[in-house]
Amino acid sequence: MSIAETFKDFLENIRITNTEQISNRYGEITSCLNKTFRDTDSSSSNNLQVGSYGRKTAIRGISDLDMIYIMPSTRWEEYNVEGGQSNLLRDAKEAIKARYPRTDIFVDSPVVRVLYTNFHVEVQPAFEQPDGSFKYPDTRNGGSWKITKPREEISAIIELDDEKNLNLRRLCKMVRAWKNKHGVAMGGLLIDTLAYNFLKSTEEYDTKSYLYYDWMSRDFFQFLANQPEQERYAALGSGQHVKVKEAFQKSAEKAHELCLKAIEASGKDNENARWQKVYGSSFPAPAKQIAKATAHVFRDTEEFIEDRFPVDIRYKLKIDCEVTQDGFQPGKLRKMLSKHFKLSPRKKLKFEIIDNQVPDGAQLYWKVLNRGVEAEQRDCIRGQIVNDKGYGNISEGTTFTGDHVVECYAVKNGVVVAKDRIHVPIE
Repeated sequence: MSIAETFKDFLENIRITNTEQISNRYGEITSCLNKTFRDTDSSSSNNLQVGSYGRKTAIRGISDLDMIYIMPSTRWEEYNVEGGQSNLLRDAKEAIKARYPRTDIFVDSPVVRVLYTNFHVEVQPAFEQPDGSFKYPDTRNGGSWKITKPREEISAIIELDDEKNLNLRRLCKMVRAWKNKHGVAMGGLLIDTLAYNFLKSTEEYDTKSYLYYDWMSRDFFQFLANQPEQERYAALGSGQHVKVKEAFQKSAEKAHELCLKAIEASGKDNENARWQKVYGSSFPAPAKQIAKATAHVFRDTEEFIEDRFPVDIRYKLKIDCEVTQDGFQPGKLRKMLSKHFKLSPRKKLKFEIIDNQVPDGAQLYWKVLNRGVEAEQRDCIRGQIVNDKGYGNISEGTTFTGDHVVECYAVKNGVVVAKDRIHVPIE
C-alpha cells in the first residue's frame, strides 16, 4: 500500500461518525431556544455551528461542541441592563431545561453547557451585529458584552483550504490525532490557526496531496517546534486572541524526530508502525502486524483507552515516578531519563501525578505495559486499564528487562480529556 493510500485511510479512520446524533442535539437545543425567544419550534433557524465542528476540522471523539444561538434584536434592550448578561444566560438555560429536565444543564459564563453522554454542547446566546460579528454575555467582573467573530474564522479556513488543494482541513485533523495520542493540551482554534499559518507561509503543498503528507507532517512539526514561546496567537480570519494552554514546542520537536524516522522507514515493514508513533492507533497498522496478531506465543492482554472512551485532549496532566531501593537515595525517573539512565532490577517505583489541570470530578485510570523479550517469554505483558484507587498514584517494581510504559488518563463526562505516559527502561 502506498503512503498516499495509508494517509487517506488514516483520515477516513478519524472521520466523525456520529454526525447525525450531533445534528439532532444541535436541533433539539435550537428548537428549545426558538420556542422561548421567538415562539417557534424551528430546529434549524437562528443557530450557527461554530468551533472545530463548525470549521469542519474536528475528528472522531470530539467532545466539545459549540453553537451560537442568534437572539432576536428586539430583545436587546431587555438584556442590555445591569445584570442582563446573567439574566440572558439564565433564561437560555431554563429554556433548555424546561424541555429536557433530566439532562445536566448549567451556566458556565459565557456559555450554557448541555451535557450529553460522551460530548457536551456549549451554547452561547448572542446578538448579531451589522458586520456579522456577535455580542455575547460575559458575567465576570460585574458583567459586560464581548465580541466574537466565528464567521470570519470559518471563511478564512474555507478560502485557504481551497487555495491549498484541500490540505488545510486535513492537516488540522491529523494534528488533532497527534495531540490526542501524545496528550498535548492544545485548543482546536489554536491548532487551526497554526496549521493555517504554516500553509500560508509556504507554497510547497499548494498542488500536492496525500502522497506528500509524510513530508507535510515533517515540515509542519518543524514549523511548530520553531515557534517562539508566547501566551497567545491571533486567530485565523478574526485576529482575536487565542490562548496557549501550555508550551507545545518540545512535543512538536519530538514529533518531528518521529516523522524523520518514519520517512526513513519508507517502503519497509515498520513504516506504518513508525507513523503510528506519531499519530496513534488510527493510523493503519502494518499488514504484517495484523497477520501476526493470530500467532502470538503470549497472551496479548494490552487494552487501549480509545476502545473504551472517546479521546479529546484539552487539559494538561503530568506524571513522574519516584525510584527507591534499600541503601540508595530516592530519585525521580524523568530526571534519570534526561540523563539517559536505565533502571536496574529490584527497585521500587511509585508513579504519581505531579500536575493535574483537569477540572474536579474526573476519574483517573492507569495502564502498565511490559514490553520486550522477557515480558513475552514470561507471558506478562499486562497492559490492562485499571481504575485509580483514589490516591493519584500506583506502585510497581523493576522485575525484568525491557522498555516498559506507564500511562495515566483523566476521564470526565465519559471522555478522555487528559493523558500522559512515561517510559520505564530496565536493563
